[in-house]
Amino acid sequence: QVQLVESGGDSVQAGGSLRLSCEHSGLDWNCMAWFRQFPGKEREGVAKIDGNGYTYHADFVKGRFTVSRDSAKNTMYLQMSSLKLEDTAMYFCAADSTHPPTCNEGLSAADFDVWGRGTQVTVSS
Repeated sequence: QVQLVESGGDSVQAGGSLRLSCEHSGLDWNCMAWFRQFPGKEREGVAKIDGNGYTYHADFVKGRFTVSRDSAKNTMYLQMSSLKLEDTAMYFCAADSTHPPTCNEGLSAADFDVWGRGTQVTVSS
């Protein structure tokens, strides 16, 4: 059974940094991603990484966030820097358990069938 557990969310001042972690079990070289959700809004894709290490970052985080994975530790990361007030959201880890190792085009929540429970990131001034 595939399970995803996020950690690392915290309260931080604008301009600061955080590193989110997503520990997974039951996965091999699968496509994994980070999404975020604002209250009352649908989840939006932040970044993804496939089993070959190919990464994609949404335009609004390029140059600030970096997705990576450590297969030996079964963990995916999201290094977040230069955080802005508008980055405040619940961040979710997601995985496509059915199509290793590549990711589908784009970054749609519909492409991922396994989700963690989320970790809250709050950025204040």
